[in-house]
Amino acid sequence: MKKKSKIGFISLGCPKNQVDTEVMLADVVKAGYEITPDDTEADIVIINTCAFIESAKQEAIDNILDEAWLKKNANLKGIIVTGCLSQRYREQVFEELPEVDAILGVGSLHHIVDAIEAVERKKRYSSFEDIKKMETACDRVVTTPQYLAYLKISEGCDNRCTYCAIPGIRGGLHSRPMEELIAEAKDMEALGTRELVLIAQDTTAYGRDIYGEDMLVTLIQRITAETAIPWIRILYCYPDKISDALVEEFRTNHRLVKYIDLPVQHLSDPILRRMNRRGNAETIFDAVARLRSVPGMVIRSTFIVGFPGETEEDFRILCEGAKKLDFDRLGVFAYSREEDTPAYDFEGQIEEQVKQDRCDILMREQADRSRARAEAMIGKTVTVLVEGFDTISENYWGRTYADAYDIDGKVFFSNELGKTRLQEGQFVLVKITDCYEDYDLVGEAVNSAI
Repeated sequence: MKKKSKIGFISLGCPKNQVDTEVMLADVVKAGYEITPDDTEADIVIINTCAFIESAKQEAIDNILDEAWLKKNANLKGIIVTGCLSQRYREQVFEELPEVDAILGVGSLHHIVDAIEAVERKKRYSSFEDIKKMETACDRVVTTPQYLAYLKISEGCDNRCTYCAIPGIRGGLHSRPMEELIAEAKDMEALGTRELVLIAQDTTAYGRDIYGEDMLVTLIQRITAETAIPWIRILYCYPDKISDALVEEFRTNHRLVKYIDLPVQHLSDPILRRMNRRGNAETIFDAVARLRSVPGMVIRSTFIVGFPGETEEDFRILCEGAKKLDFDRLGVFAYSREEDTPAYDFEGQIEEQVKQDRCDILMREQADRSRARAEAMIGKTVTVLVEGFDTISENYWGRTYADAYDIDGKVFFSNELGKTRLQEGQFVLVKITDCYEDYDLVGEAVNSAI
């Protein structure tokens, strides 16, 4: 019997893409293939790509070219490209990257074994099925640490922001049935999940397409009632959909962590209109005020600067609004001009240096606010989810509820509570004693929390 190929995986982009990789991993393992984390040992490498903005496309191409070098100079026999790059540039991938042997669109994840078998036969393969017809109740090989799992609650987006390529890649909103999500949450709990992170292109729109109304709050309540997972976190929320019911859920549900990821993108009404963002600056300020009425609420946001037509006055409005909103966490991105989006052809494209200068100004101002917040934590005692132990310094690290996994900062702390080593996924109380220049916190464990 012929020995099966060793398969390597490279997953790029956002957590939503990571879930897709986990689904493909499960299919590959079920088919009897061996998975290797070392691409130099792999016979076939699968690269699950992102293509949201120019830097993501470049990262995907760089990874493909790295694997192409292994194919030419080492033992690698095949390269399979999946995800957003292959979906968005299905005609060009084979044409411009001849080293690629197979491509799958975002609706064809479950053809991954077919693609591998075709590559083993030295045949080129491609599949681009309608994502809305794809099975969503899928086994996964979870690749996050045992204490954390993502739950992708929907696919696609109906918002149609003029700068965004996602609807053209992943289509319109396609929510997963609630019963399916509850079953998956229970599976994650059984695997030891202590933090469940709900993700989608727009989590606040969940359920509108299949139930006729937004059902995020109901989903959170069902997960809370039917599992005992201590932390439930939601990412990718839209300010125009922050309902009073969601605010109240944050206020009263002690397992829904008081942290929200709320990309607002801009604060000048003319730019928001050109972006086709729903609502206006007043909508954003109102949503933030209502969320801030919840004690301990932490708000993360993002801005896009250098959007076509952004004047000095628009940028001034953005800077002044940023000071007033005083976000706890903030990312600032230069507008990326993406083909096949309405904004690509807008007049008033901004020079790259101007975009970068505006990024730098906002991020310097945010750095001052972040430093002040970190310093204000000194002397406080916080609950920390343990994530690891450094054998050299003999210190632990972890996160508070105010920090999302792989996005925000960490807490580094010593433990003098006893000789028993703390375990990943355990909660401890940590007294903060200092902070680093990059705003990570330093402390010492004072008690087990949960």
